[in-house]
Amino acid sequence: MNRVVERFMRYVQMDTQSDPESDTCPSTEKQLVLGRELVRELEEIGLAHVSMDGNGYVMGTLPANVDRDVETIGFIAHMDTSPDASGENVRPSLVENYAGGAIVLNQEKKIVLSPDDFPDLKAYIGETLITSDGTTLLGADNKAGIAEIITAMEYLVAHPEIEHGEVKIAFTPDEEIGRGADLFPLEKFKAAFAYTVDGGPLGELEYENFNAASAKINVWGRNVHPGSAKNIMINSMLIAMELNSMLPAAERPEYTEDYEGFFHLTNISGTVEETNLQYIIRDHSKALFAQKKRVMEKAVNFLNLKYGSGTIELQLTDSYYNMKEKIEPVIGIVELAKKAMEQVGVTPTITPIRGGTDGASLSYKDLPCPNLFAGGHNYHGRFEYIPVNSMKKAVEVIVKIIELHSR
Repeated sequence: MNRVVERFMRYVQMDTQSDPESDTCPSTEKQLVLGRELVRELEEIGLAHVSMDGNGYVMGTLPANVDRDVETIGFIAHMDTSPDASGENVRPSLVENYAGGAIVLNQEKKIVLSPDDFPDLKAYIGETLITSDGTTLLGADNKAGIAEIITAMEYLVAHPEIEHGEVKIAFTPDEEIGRGADLFPLEKFKAAFAYTVDGGPLGELEYENFNAASAKINVWGRNVHPGSAKNIMINSMLIAMELNSMLPAAERPEYTEDYEGFFHLTNISGTVEETNLQYIIRDHSKALFAQKKRVMEKAVNFLNLKYGSGTIELQLTDSYYNMKEKIEPVIGIVELAKKAMEQVGVTPTITPIRGGTDGASLSYKDLPCPNLFAGGHNYHGRFEYIPVNSMKKAVEVIVKIIELHSR
């Protein structure tokens, strides 16, 4: 199982950050560097039908070693890392036998990972953790999932006494920018169901996620010399601030949890003449999701009435939907994962995803796809870390799911 750590440490040093401003697939060429490495490894361990297509989707097949009829099962992870933090020159570091207390990630820049800020650390005293050096994210989202899936496949190849049906695996580009399932080649994958290995801490098992939309807003102003600006100047930045103040402050990510949705301002840039804002809108409830979009639209319409038609332009786009309604009819695949966790000594924690996965979109393409833990914490930022034991347990869970499914 130490192979999962070796793989992970190697993968995270490859910069695979995706780019939401790009219109190509993959959105960045550097994702293909990891893709080619994964193709090489899958061929090396003996998988069949290994390929990477022109859009960067990597696939492989573990052939069945039984002659009875067993439905094909799949496992999926994504190759890209979040645009929210740098993925360049990641320097992973092992913290062995974590003693509790603060971990100094970067002495020079005084960057510290502390249980005072992140209480979950206290659960891993005595364990080995992997962190970055505090100047980048780590990349456990989702290179941990990739390492775990490949290590599980390698284990099954090396242990033919474990009977199993056909297993498909896939690694996707651009999940972090909401496009991971857009060009997914389902005609090649052909599984009855699959799991994304893209969750957080040990034991997470998820089949509910946010409904999601993105909002791009342009605000137009008019600039003149401030000395002669009375009744003439229109400051687009101030209108943008007014728009943000019209959204419910209690419905921001930092004030919400569990099933509570939010409006999240992810980017703002501007001058007097033009300001650009980007939001993401999230809610588990389809009705509340629709309501949040109406709140955004009404705020824009009001300000256009106040300042003049065309002052604000809104582009509102749905990204993905809650997979719950697609998973509940086949809830047995969730029970299968739960049973597998219990048999390898992991306590399942069934929670709603406060985010999304490729599995959400794939579930709406007739590939039911719940989400399994990958083991990491604090994704998308410099304080990301992952316990080594959680990665090893993820490998065991994947193997056990395949074994139980094949009985």
